[in-house]
Amino acid sequence: MPTRDEIFDSVRETLVDALGLDDDEVVPEATLMGDLGAESIDFLDIAFRLEKAFDIKIPRGELFPENIASSDSGFVKDGVFTEEGIAELRDKMPHADVDSFAADPKVEKMQDLFTVDMLVNFLEARLK
Repeated sequence: MPTRDEIFDSVRETLVDALGLDDDEVVPEATLMGDLGAESIDFLDIAFRLEKAFDIKIPRGELFPENIASSDSGFVKDGVFTEEGIAELRDKMPHADVDSFAADPKVEKMQDLFTVDMLVNFLEARLK
């Protein structure tokens, strides 16, 4: 199993290639969308590249959950995640820092859950 540093290095290389970034831009706390400029369509490419880099299969929606924030999910009310929504995020995204997000769980801030560190956490758990 690769070390956490080795996983981070591979994630950094993947993001540099997928998003056309410089190495020094890819730091653990960087958000994929806000800091690194990824768009939702890039998530598919990133997942595919990680699958190849680590020789694993990432089922759709496992790394980047879908439809949790939709208005008909029952997990959001008035643009804010409900307690049930926060619990669902914790369940679907144990690799993300949901506790920090829960302090101000506005839907538009959900993208801040998708960080470089989240990718490393996900892969570290998957590769055990």
